[in-house]
Amino acid sequence: MSAESVSGAPSWTKPRARGVSGGASATGADVTWSLSAESAHGASRLATASPGGIARELEAPVAGPGAGGGRGAAAPGRRRGIRFRGLGLPVYTALALLFLLIPIAYTFVFSFNNSGKLNIAWQGFTLDKWTNVCAAQGVCEAFANSILVGVVATVLATALGTAIAIALVRYRFRARSAISLLLFLPMATPEVVLGAGLAAQFLSLGVNKGLATIIIAHTMFCISFVVVTVKARVASLDPALEEAGRDLYGSPVAVFWRITFPLLLPGIAAAALLSFALSFDDFIITNFNSGAVDTFPKFIYIAAARGIPAEANVVASAVFILAIVIVVVAQVTRAARAARLARLRG
Repeated sequence: MSAESVSGAPSWTKPRARGVSGGASATGADVTWSLSAESAHGASRLATASPGGIARELEAPVAGPGAGGGRGAAAPGRRRGIRFRGLGLPVYTALALLFLLIPIAYTFVFSFNNSGKLNIAWQGFTLDKWTNVCAAQGVCEAFANSILVGVVATVLATALGTAIAIALVRYRFRARSAISLLLFLPMATPEVVLGAGLAAQFLSLGVNKGLATIIIAHTMFCISFVVVTVKARVASLDPALEEAGRDLYGSPVAVFWRITFPLLLPGIAAAALLSFALSFDDFIITNFNSGAVDTFPKFIYIAAARGIPAEANVVASAVFILAIVIVVVAQVTRAARAARLARLRG
């Protein structure tokens, strides 16, 4: 028995003989012709035919999203999983923020502790530590050294790093790729290796360790971060703006200060803030190259053996609050400027 293939009709397969199941008596061999399954409007059709030529279609409706079994039964489970994942992410974020903010909260709370030399157990609330920060010996001196080192290293690293970034993006010269690779090494090298290498170099050159060696060391590792930050900003500039300035008979110096520098200023400011934060916070490289000079992180490390005074908590809390204020002011100013530009364009 053969079947003609019709376009859009199911194709017949080779017949095979099998017994009739389901308890019905079979007289002779029933030949079953099986059709390939065809999905049409949510139904899978199976056509069978007997040797007598009587054909019938059995339709088995496919379970929809609301029906039980199959993919429809798994849908509510998946929805429950999505809801669980949606709840798990905020919980995980809250726990991570709590873990990060607990030391800051402890430092801030214990800056009001009415303690003596040891600031471990709570002794009572007082504002004396905030009004007389320099009562603890060495706190203000170490903080002033950290500010001095951070400012000088930031200025030097920002100036040198900005010039290097512009040269790497705008000019083609020999060993350009090698210089780009070498600039990443201070960021990839562990601070212990960097600090020990610089200390050995200063020792071999006979340089006495002090504020000068700290500034040199901090400037060296901050340059890499400045180059990476400013380089991305330089690459995003449109050269047509500078060409327009030159077409208006602007000198190279005038074009740089009136066009290029204002466009680079956000990236330069971000690089300077990053450099200052890295310099102010550094301990390992400073400890190798400071000699007898104490910076604030070094003072905290030494004082931890006998108990950090509450005045150190005051300084740390004030620095944290100042950083938060700077960030909030920058964001508010940026939002106000964007709103003003949107009104002008509208």
